[in-house]
Amino acid sequence: MLRKIFRSGTITEPLGVAGNNIEQLGARLSAAVLRRFRGSLAIRAVDAGSCNGCELEIHATNNPYYDLERFGIHFVASPRHADMLLVTGPVTRNMAVALKMTYEAVPEPKLVVAVGDCAACGGEFGCSYATAGTVADIIPVDVVVHGCPPTPTDIINGILISLGDDIAHD
Repeated sequence: MLRKIFRSGTITEPLGVAGNNIEQLGARLSAAVLRRFRGSLAIRAVDAGSCNGCELEIHATNNPYYDLERFGIHFVASPRHADMLLVTGPVTRNMAVALKMTYEAVPEPKLVVAVGDCAACGGEFGCSYATAGTVADIIPVDVVVHGCPPTPTDIINGILISLGDDIAHD
């Protein structure tokens, strides 16, 4: 893991490019939320066994710079209030049942976005004796956001794709 950190170095988004991009992405996101969920999308984030790198990026989507709240997206504490699950990490054996129960508690129609390489394919941790597999092995997944960890813009783009915006790859 340390070799990977030293190889990739510090990765940050350039301020000027991301600023314009987030406004354009946000306008499309707001329109998609309005169209599909009548203006308000509730998200429940679930850590199924990650290193917390993806969680930090998910939290960054709600900071003053990205501010998902202004586009009608809210993070909720209960899956019963959620429209979407953002799931991170390879699913550990002790979280498999909890993830299934969380998925079943989300009312229909529900969306699932697997965030990060660990959620997609096991990533840095791989599929081992301690994991039950990827998120898609446990519950149905609508969109996978790749990256270790993915940027907040990538996560927002994944949310947009899950809402049915097929032009999110601009």
